[in-house]
Amino acid sequence: MTLSKEKLLELYKKMITIRLFEEHAVELFANGEIPGFVHLYIGEEATAVGVTAILGDNDYIASTHRGHGHLIARGGDVKLMYAELLGRKTGYCKGKGGSMHIADMTLGFLGANGIVGAGPPLAAGAAFANKYRKDNGVAVCFFGDGASNRGTLHEALNLASIWKLPAVFICENNMYGISMNQEYHQNIKDVADRASAYGIPGISVDGNDLFAVFEAAEEAVKRARQGDGPTLIECKTYRWRGHFEGDPTVYRSEQEVETWKKKDPIPRVKKRLLDLGVLTEQEDQAVWDEIRKEIQAGIDFAKSSPLPDESELLEDVYCD
Repeated sequence: MTLSKEKLLELYKKMITIRLFEEHAVELFANGEIPGFVHLYIGEEATAVGVTAILGDNDYIASTHRGHGHLIARGGDVKLMYAELLGRKTGYCKGKGGSMHIADMTLGFLGANGIVGAGPPLAAGAAFANKYRKDNGVAVCFFGDGASNRGTLHEALNLASIWKLPAVFICENNMYGISMNQEYHQNIKDVADRASAYGIPGISVDGNDLFAVFEAAEEAVKRARQGDGPTLIECKTYRWRGHFEGDPTVYRSEQEVETWKKKDPIPRVKKRLLDLGVLTEQEDQAVWDEIRKEIQAGIDFAKSSPLPDESELLEDVYCD
């Protein structure tokens, strides 16, 4: 592993932050404090954190409707995120974007996206910009197994392959395109197999294993920076919650959910850190306590922030 003790602890903290952020989002939504739809990332933390761990300042990320984890992994501010979820003026998009449209260009975060499969063309464009500017940057695109059937992905893969764009395409295969299991909408077991059609590497990894994800991403990003073109990485993972909050999830069994919960990525990282001597049980408790305070401070900030005024309705919508 190329990760220092400090970096390992940083990644672990980010995974915990995602988990606690989303768990509190469940409560806020249930209390009617979050308008619109909310798609949560609980259970998939290792994928976002493992991929973003290798990214630098000149790199871009194109996210999805399930994007909270991606932004936190990239270094997003939970105060601004909660404010955006609650529709407050202090949010990332001044309360107008909501859960599915948070963006932070200072982090190269091109935004969450409510349109399935809309991210790949954005990532291809960002990667083209990186190549044109010769800034050694890479564009990473997250998408789900359902989006892997969209023409937008295949067009982006084809273009990135032809032009050898510095891009990495990450399929977060959580087995379900909304309510449809992958086995019913694809005649393949591994989305990564589709890479062969474009003459690029395709690799399938355990998306709940932080270190497996990191190693795959590290190699793909290295390849992209060297000018060797894109890579398709499939991370097999699982969302604990429904497709959206309020989803009755009648399409899957409780046994299936419990089986995947036993593969929880956070305890797996904790065990590895304990074995390496990077973390003690006492330190682990302190980490959780610290992040709980950070999360509560973020919620308090959001709740105390003002709502946008009606006079601001068209601000940032049109350009002269």
